[in-house]
Amino acid sequence: MFPLYDENPTRIRPYLTYGLIGINIVVFLHEISLSNAELEQFFQLYAVVPRELSATFQGIVVGQEVPEWATLITSQFLHGGWWHLISNMLFLCVFGNNIEDRLGHVKYLIFYLTCGVFAGLCQWFIGMNSAIPSLGASGAISGVLGAYAIRFPQARVVTLAILGFFITTIRIPALILIGFFFIRNIISGVASLQAAGNISVETGGVAYWAHLGGFVAGLILAPVLGIFNRDGWD
Repeated sequence: MFPLYDENPTRIRPYLTYGLIGINIVVFLHEISLSNAELEQFFQLYAVVPRELSATFQGIVVGQEVPEWATLITSQFLHGGWWHLISNMLFLCVFGNNIEDRLGHVKYLIFYLTCGVFAGLCQWFIGMNSAIPSLGASGAISGVLGAYAIRFPQARVVTLAILGFFITTIRIPALILIGFFFIRNIISGVASLQAAGNISVETGGVAYWAHLGGFVAGLILAPVLGIFNRDGWD
């Protein structure tokens, strides 16, 4: 199932949603231009390395060019493969526009990045001593889906359904697609990156907690920022 668009009207252009998608695509194009060794170094620098983040929290200098706490943000724009990128951006495009519309541009950006940071911290908490870099926009997008679930619980989404050689579009409840997103991410979390050995994309149970953390952050933060205030503009 591939979500195409929801049927909720918006009042503003989702420029930030489009901007976030654009940044993710540009960064990924840079990733695939790197050699395996360069890509591994790139991830070590900009993805969250739990062991190094733990050292930073303990006041130990790890000697990275990029402060390890900053990787809680930079890691949100890294992806481990075309499917990882495309599926994440598709869900962000479909569900992010209405959340940006309800929160306004500035609050939406704060909301998105905060959900991603909280997801990264949940991921770090489960494996504080891990040396495996973690990356991806799934945690931040999980926050968007959490906000969408409470703001539009009855919404339906036009979805592309592929059944063998038969392709059609159907309208299904958004909550089903949100559940599909979590299942897809848990499955893809065990896949290795396309171009760097020994680095995985949000592996195993760590991914589960990162997605859950982002989703819970979205549930909590969205009402605080005014998701139910129809007239709220920034």
